[in-house]
Amino acid sequence: MKETQKNARIVLAASIFFNLTIQILYVWSLLQREMMTPLSEGGWGWTSQQASLPYTITIIMFSVGVLIGGRIQDKIGPRWVATAGGAMVGIGMVISGLVGDSLVGISIGYGVVTGLGIGFGYGSVLPASLKWFHAGKKGLIGGLVLAGFGLASVHYAFITSGLLERLDIERTMLYIGIAVIVLSVIIAQFVKNPSPGFVPVAPKKVKQAVAKKVAVDFEWNEMLKTGRFYMIFVLFVFTATMGLMFIGNMATIANIQAGVADAAILISVVAVMNALGRVIGGQLSDRIGRNNTLSIIIVLQMLNMVGFIFYNNVFLITFGFIMVGLCFGGFLALFPALTADQYGLKNYGLNYGIVYLAFGVAGVAAPVIAAYFYDIHGNFNTTYIICAVITACMLALNFFLKRDITKVEKARA
Repeated sequence: MKETQKNARIVLAASIFFNLTIQILYVWSLLQREMMTPLSEGGWGWTSQQASLPYTITIIMFSVGVLIGGRIQDKIGPRWVATAGGAMVGIGMVISGLVGDSLVGISIGYGVVTGLGIGFGYGSVLPASLKWFHAGKKGLIGGLVLAGFGLASVHYAFITSGLLERLDIERTMLYIGIAVIVLSVIIAQFVKNPSPGFVPVAPKKVKQAVAKKVAVDFEWNEMLKTGRFYMIFVLFVFTATMGLMFIGNMATIANIQAGVADAAILISVVAVMNALGRVIGGQLSDRIGRNNTLSIIIVLQMLNMVGFIFYNNVFLITFGFIMVGLCFGGFLALFPALTADQYGLKNYGLNYGIVYLAFGVAGVAAPVIAAYFYDIHGNFNTTYIICAVITACMLALNFFLKRDITKVEKARA
């Protein structure tokens, strides 16, 4: 029993540290700023829309990678999928560093290769970790694994900012890529599934409702026949749309609204809050339910989006970013647990991969929309209004989702 608990903790720790190495999405905000710097000042002179294109492709390929990687790890286990994913993340960055000022080259390297690699890694470590722990801890375990994903920006923000002060954009991406390959491939060797027939250790205090809940494993085509899948999917699209509008533009928002020249510290604060939000949101949802937690986060995010129109100094911008990090992190902790609750763990890799395509759907338009309105108006006020409307729609949709889930659970009891 002690050995089993030790193995579970090792896999959980490896999953968290693996995510700490592969999550380089948030550093794009810093790279993007340098790419948009005029040629006369040492940048590449790219427009906001040009600089958003590789990031948009990365988001799309990330979601595709979660689907493909999740399916493969359902069949062969997570170790080699995670290994391949980590290597691809680094290789994509190396390619980007070698091609230099080439929109096509970076779109292929960072956009396609790195994006797929992040998806492979993300789609393999999360299912593995969930299988080692009791159903009553799905929210917490998912939140912890995803916290590693969010916390990655803390060290990557400072590393990227430090490298950009000393090196050009090309060598910055090259060195980050090499480091990712080495670290992620080593850590991936500790990620594995439990043996067949493994029964997770139950926590000392388990809610009676959780203990009695009937586990039902759905095939992907069975999942697609349920109405609640589409509600979960649309909620995820809305969540990702808001998050992606901010993540790729944090440095620019801080600069134009509060005069912050170097946003590395702010981005790190968001990353910490994002990670904290994933843990708090996941654990809270284990206690009060996924839908109740979702409603709380939606209301907080709605108020914050309206507030961003008026945030015009460092203090207010910092507060706004803290709330964005907490809420976005909380959102992202809920969808893995919701998927596992409703459709089981047997086919979780593929099922959640399909749900995660919502992130890719959002990635098609979200960064481009924000960049489009910024290029026209020179600010993000229209983006904030769009996000506030989205949260209102989410609140209504979550009401119907909760009603449908309650109906299904009563029928299973």
